[in-house]
Amino acid sequence: MVTESGVGFVQPAYGERSLADVLPSVSSALGAQIPGWVDPPALSLPEAPAYVVFLVDGLGADLLAGHAHAAPYLSSLLTADSVGTAGVPSTTATSLTSLGTGLTPGGHGVVGFTSRVPGSDRLLNALFWDKDIDPLQWQPHTTGFQRLAAAGVHVTTVNKREFRGSGLTVAAQRGGEWVNADRVGERVAGAVTAAAARPSLTYLYDGDLDWTGHRYGVASAQWLQQLAIIDAEAEQLRDALPVHARLLVVADHGMVDAPPAHRVDLDSDPAYRDGVVLLGGEARFRHVYCAAGAVGEVRARWRDLLGDAALVVTREEAIACGWFGRVTAPVLPRLGDVVAAARGDWGMFSSTDFPYEMRLVGLHGSLTAAEMCIPLLVD
Repeated sequence: MVTESGVGFVQPAYGERSLADVLPSVSSALGAQIPGWVDPPALSLPEAPAYVVFLVDGLGADLLAGHAHAAPYLSSLLTADSVGTAGVPSTTATSLTSLGTGLTPGGHGVVGFTSRVPGSDRLLNALFWDKDIDPLQWQPHTTGFQRLAAAGVHVTTVNKREFRGSGLTVAAQRGGEWVNADRVGERVAGAVTAAAARPSLTYLYDGDLDWTGHRYGVASAQWLQQLAIIDAEAEQLRDALPVHARLLVVADHGMVDAPPAHRVDLDSDPAYRDGVVLLGGEARFRHVYCAAGAVGEVRARWRDLLGDAALVVTREEAIACGWFGRVTAPVLPRLGDVVAAARGDWGMFSSTDFPYEMRLVGLHGSLTAAEMCIPLLVD
């Protein structure tokens, strides 16, 4: 799968095998009839009265295949038919919202780690969320969790206490019951209890692998050890679930390590800022917000400056490539006037605007296979 203007990039499989297709497919497998969701869906799952969806943050399909020895259980479920894609950008906030709403990024509007608040020169950080921005206004669509609950499905989220009621949780995954679970044992026990109900959907989230990759890189011993822990957790969960429940393991994105030689410093040359009023996104996928009339010049200048390090396109070109799915009018100004998607293992950093990113080893957000391809593992 390759975009028209990005050789080597993976096109998001919206409507087929993307994160936005997971809940509609689970709904069909549960026998729930949800108005507006295609039945049967393109992503076919085995029928069952209970599904447990376990999202492992940062577990790319390529990473799992390349480190199968560290994850014997999960890798045993990985086949050519059990791979899907994240949306664009391939980042946690966007992906969790696609999963939770069944919508593409252009529909739900959480279009990156950071994105412009329309009518202002400030950014919304979608992971930490700004208290003065109402998540119900930013993402007003009924979530998949709400739609399933309304159809009579017992919906439960098993997740850390700190995420309960957060801006992103409200925007992306509101609906159903919540079980506080900070540790593996709490997560497994909570899921086992919830999955006893019929019909039921239970959602679990584990962010430790992603954190480890960001901190140490996906080539590190620490990451491999964390992968082994995740594998054991998933197998323990499967063994403990009721016999009538199916386990579906997915991820929100993969990850690549950006070596020092492939880290572009956007503060090193003032030309990067000419005609730019705001810089958003993240190091692998930059939203560039331009002054009036400067889009063409900014696009051309960034292309010259970045060369082969990134594909630089206008917002309209990115939309035409299908990166965000159908983009609604409220979402349009949240996207960069110019978008820069990193190639290979490059990153585009700013110590001024995003000093925290300078300390990260593993990154994600762009459209390479290592970031876009995710497992869709059923047991």
